Amino acid sequence: MAEKILSMVLAGGKGERLYPLTQDRAKPAVPFGGVYRIIDFTLSNCLNSGIRRINLLTQYKSLSLNRHIMQGWNIFNPELDEFINLIPAQQRVGEDWYLGTADAIYQNIYVLQMDRPDLVLILSGDHIYKMNYMEMIAYHKKNKADLTVAVIEMDKSLSRHLGVLEVDEEFRVIGFEEKPAVPKTIPGQPDLILANMGVYVFNTEVLVRRVIEDAKNPDSQHDFGRNVIPAMIHQDRVYAYSFRDENKKVAKYWRDIGTIDAYYEASMDLISVDPQFNIYDQEWPIRTFHPPTPPAKTVFYEEHPGGRIGGVYSSLICHGCIISGGKVFRSILSPWVRVHSYAEVRDSILMEGVEVGRYARLNRVIVDKRVKIPEGYQIGFDLKEDARKFTVTESGIVVIPKGTLLA
Repeated sequence: MAEKILSMVLAGGKGERLYPLTQDRAKPAVPFGGVYRIIDFTLSNCLNSGIRRINLLTQYKSLSLNRHIMQGWNIFNPELDEFINLIPAQQRVGEDWYLGTADAIYQNIYVLQMDRPDLVLILSGDHIYKMNYMEMIAYHKKNKADLTVAVIEMDKSLSRHLGVLEVDEEFRVIGFEEKPAVPKTIPGQPDLILANMGVYVFNTEVLVRRVIEDAKNPDSQHDFGRNVIPAMIHQDRVYAYSFRDENKKVAKYWRDIGTIDAYYEASMDLISVDPQFNIYDQEWPIRTFHPPTPPAKTVFYEEHPGGRIGGVYSSLICHGCIISGGKVFRSILSPWVRVHSYAEVRDSILMEGVEVGRYARLNRVIVDKRVKIPEGYQIGFDLKEDARKFTVTESGIVVIPKGTLLA
């Protein structure tokens, strides 16, 4: 397309409901699926869509995210006007950090003034899905829209957690409510709503005018969903774009893994026989940083009674792992994990560098980076005892944060 397109990725979220996984990192930097970070899915969508001019707006605890971007995404050619810029909150227009999604764009209007794009693609850096943004941009042009909002059909019971759109027969947006208790449903489908995915295509001039107007409103929360989009419906051409999934499954896949339980459920889906989310599609690769690491291996196979057997069953196991006489069932092991003799890991997520000592047992546990589980230690079998020392979710997932010293 002849239009000059600039992507602004909002990647500064605290991710408070994902604590303690966000204890030392922003939500987009949280590991997912063994080798990935959550941000990788949005950036891979950009790359696979041919979007190569990206500004990443960061804010809270951004060191881990910055390092990951520099190591794994420094692939763009500036001679071809390609780039990925890390832009922290700079207080260019005041003394506040980003007050909301619209304010994040308002505080970076100078970026738009420098690059002068025709269209701005605004994305969230903490959702997991596959989408060809160029198809949405073509739809935006066809409708001569000022703003196009990507939507997905969701069960109406989830409306309290989502922005809900109402559209006419041409899919022009005529109503927008943020997290309504009683949502407007899809005509003819009373159990479904059109949910906002947090993916927007704006005409640049309209975007600049609207965020400036919003910034001047003292009663605004400076958020696209709560303030800017509802105001635009009555004065601009706002259209909804029905999400076309590149995941190649019957059900459309889009996840905002905002809680530990949701994170665990989405992660465990990856090890199922037929996962809802396909990370093995070579036509839509998910890029990340791959350090130079050796292959994973299992060690010991002693057939006599009580002998050590290093085995992995129904699991994801990443490079650099050594299963040294222990057993792993239905789990995800990130790089450099070591499971020692007679240890047992079940239904768990072990992040980079975790070491599980001899005879230790883990059940439904998320262990953050480089934690060492001592010999004989048991986690996930007595939740009352675990809750005295660790975070335990409503569904019984135990989370061991980074820096935890166990004895």
